[in-house]
Amino acid sequence: MDHKLNRFLYDSILDQLTTAVVIVDERLVLEYLNPASEMLFTTSFRQTHELSINDLIPKTERFTNMLERALASGSSFIEYELDLRLNTGSTITVDCSVTPVRDDAQGKHLIIEMLALDRHLQLNREEHLLAQQRFSHLVFRGIAHEIKNPLGGLRGAAQLLESELSGEELKEYTRVIMREADRLNKLLDRMIAPARMFQKRMTNIHEVLERVRRLVGAESSSGVEIRRDYDPSIPEVSIDFDLIVQAVLNIARNAVQAVQQHGIVTLRSRTQHRVMIGHEFHRFVVRIDIIDTGPGIPPELLNNIFLPMVSGRPQGTGLGLAIAQSIINQHRGIIECQSKPGHTIFSILLPVESDNE
Repeated sequence: MDHKLNRFLYDSILDQLTTAVVIVDERLVLEYLNPASEMLFTTSFRQTHELSINDLIPKTERFTNMLERALASGSSFIEYELDLRLNTGSTITVDCSVTPVRDDAQGKHLIIEMLALDRHLQLNREEHLLAQQRFSHLVFRGIAHEIKNPLGGLRGAAQLLESELSGEELKEYTRVIMREADRLNKLLDRMIAPARMFQKRMTNIHEVLERVRRLVGAESSSGVEIRRDYDPSIPEVSIDFDLIVQAVLNIARNAVQAVQQHGIVTLRSRTQHRVMIGHEFHRFVVRIDIIDTGPGIPPELLNNIFLPMVSGRPQGTGLGLAIAQSIINQHRGIIECQSKPGHTIFSILLPVESDNE
C-alpha cells in the first residue's frame, strides 16, 4: 500500500475515535492529536504542533516521569483516575494508557490514549436513558391502545349526534369533536410508529422553537419571561415537525409550571461536533436547551424523570417527559437533564445527518 494512502487511512481511523489519542516523540514533543484530544484539551493540533506535552499539561512531574520510564523500558502501562492540570487552569481526571512504539526510520514514539471519566458517566447515563425509553415505548403502546378505543367511540357518538342535529351552528361543535379525535388518533399512531413512517422534512429548528415559544407564552402568566438564545448558523435538520414541536412543548410547559408565577424560561439552540449518542457516533448534532429558574428536580426523581407515571407534581401524569424522550429517541437523538435549585436544563440532541447515514 502506498505510504501516503496508508497514513491517510490511519489518520481517518484515528479521527473517528471518541478516545483522545496523543502521539509524542522521544523528546515528548507533540506529533499528533486526534479531534477527540483537541476537544479534551480545548486546543488544536495546529496550535500545539512542535510543543512539548509539558506545555499542554504543565506541572505534571509524575505523568512526565511515567512517560520517560515507558520510553526507557519499552513497556506499556495503564493509569486509572489520573488527575491532570491543563495549561488552561482546569483539571481533568482520565483513565490513561501509554504504549511505546519503535520505528527504525522514525525513532521512538509514545501513543497516549485518554478517556475522561465524565465520559464514562455520560455513557452510563445514556444507557440508562435508552433503557428507560425502551420500557416507555412498551408502556405507550398499551396506553395508546386504551386511548384509541374510547376515541373511536367518542368520534362515532359525535357523528351520530351530528346526523340528529338540524342547525349548522350546533353541527360545528360535533365537527370540532371529530376533528380533535382524528388529530389525537393520528398523533398516537405516529408516536408509536417506526421512525421510517415519520413525516420528515428539512426544517429550521428555530421554526420549532418559535412555535413552542408562542404556545407557552400564551399559556403562562405575565410574570414568566420566555427568553430566546438562538444560534442563527444552525443548519436545517430532517425531522417530523409536529412531533418535535410536541416533544419541546412538553418540556417547555413543565419549565413554565416549575417557575410558577415568576421566573425565566430560556429556549437556546447550539451545535455540537463529534457526539456519541448511546453507541452511535454523530459528526454533528443540534442541541436545544430548555432552561428554567425554578426550584429544581428532587434528586430522588432525577434518574427516573423520563419514566412514565413519574412526576414531581401531585397533579402531574408523568407522561409528558416520557413522550418527549420517545419522540427524540425515534429521531436517533436523546434528551438529557441536569438540575439544581434555580437552574434546570433539559438538553435535546438531534443528529443533523439523520437521513444521510
